[in-house]
Amino acid sequence: MQSTKSESDITSLAPSSPSRSPKRPVYYVQSPSRDSHDGDKSSSMQATPISNSPMESPSHPSFGRHSRNSSASRFSGIFRSSSGRKGSRNKRNDKGWPECDVILEEGSYHEFQDKAYTRRCQALMAVFTFVVVFSVFCLIIWGASRPYKAQVAVKSMTVHNMYVGEGSDFTGVTTRMLTVNGTLRMSIYNPATFFGIHVHSTPINLVFSDITVATGELKKYYQPRKSHRIVTVTVEGNKVPLYGAGSTLIVSQTGSVEVPLTLKFEIRSRGNVVGKLVRTKHHKEITCPLVINSSESKPIKFKKDSCTYG
Repeated sequence: MQSTKSESDITSLAPSSPSRSPKRPVYYVQSPSRDSHDGDKSSSMQATPISNSPMESPSHPSFGRHSRNSSASRFSGIFRSSSGRKGSRNKRNDKGWPECDVILEEGSYHEFQDKAYTRRCQALMAVFTFVVVFSVFCLIIWGASRPYKAQVAVKSMTVHNMYVGEGSDFTGVTTRMLTVNGTLRMSIYNPATFFGIHVHSTPINLVFSDITVATGELKKYYQPRKSHRIVTVTVEGNKVPLYGAGSTLIVSQTGSVEVPLTLKFEIRSRGNVVGKLVRTKHHKEITCPLVINSSESKPIKFKKDSCTYG
């Protein structure tokens, strides 16, 4: 380890130090010592002889150290000179390195993820709340529309033609045949205050002893709210075989005959309360017994208790 000397010692040593050769002067390089890195502000001198050639150096390791020190000094000088020109713009930290601006992000990744999750939850809660509220609203509207059933009343049955005679069916069996042609008149009332109804019927049958001798059907139509309507349906049957049931029919001497029949059908109504989302449906079975006389053409009127409305 070489001893460090002060600047005054080096100055006094220079004139008195004998040179090895008059042609080979000795030079001394001033370099910072290790103490300067530890915070000592005083500079120190280290005497290092520099030879003219690498071979004349006292030892190769000292040449290597000198080369590294000199190159480091040159690099440091270049760095300091170049940075000195930009000293007004670049700041330096405690270690002498230039400082750079750092862009700080607002919040961490987990905070952004939590916010996104919270927003999704809020959106789902809003949709769920809307669905629940709308479902409750539709349920209330549906419950309020249930009591509004279409009111049906059978008014009359007019027989235009009825004939009982002998004939044969499609297999050639001889039996009595019945032909009926008439018009059924009904009154339909829609009591609903905030929606209309679509009304139609199942086949309207005239039945004799479990045999349908005439049939008709009410076509579908729309009836507005709080409205009355009188509808008519044509009921007809042509040469319907009666087989064994025909033997119970008694034909008078004038050719007239009375046929006990039963009118059976069903009225169906559908109301679109909230579009097609909320619907109300009702049906009513109607049964009316009647006796038709082939010699009379007057309408057969029905009283309120003449028919059964189920």
